[in-house]
Amino acid sequence: VQLVESGGGLVQPGGTLRLSCTASRLTFSYYLMSWFRQAPGKERELVAAITSTGGTTNYADSVKGRFTISNDDAKNTNYLQMNSLKPEDTAVYYCNARGRFSGINYWGKGTLVTVSS
Repeated sequence: VQLVESGGGLVQPGGTLRLSCTASRLTFSYYLMSWFRQAPGKERELVAAITSTGGTTNYADSVKGRFTISNDDAKNTNYLQMNSLKPEDTAVYYCNARGRFSGINYWGKGTLVTVSS
């Protein structure tokens, strides 16, 4: 299983980015897909998660109303749409896949998001 993130970069406050997580050798229907982030000097934290059916999503309070997580099963890709970005959103963002039945976790290598003027 391989998860590859993309879409990070430098954006001004109030700006928008869309992160992508493309999975290989993994079927989304068997996994809970999530995004975590880790800012310098801080612990990794859960940002957003989506069930395999896409019917349930969960967000950190700090991103509710600004971020949206979704799956494109046909492309085997998960997305994190990030709007109204703030400097405190600056972090390395990691894609995670956790097996519904196995509980096994897979991680991507991360993509850096920097929000700064």
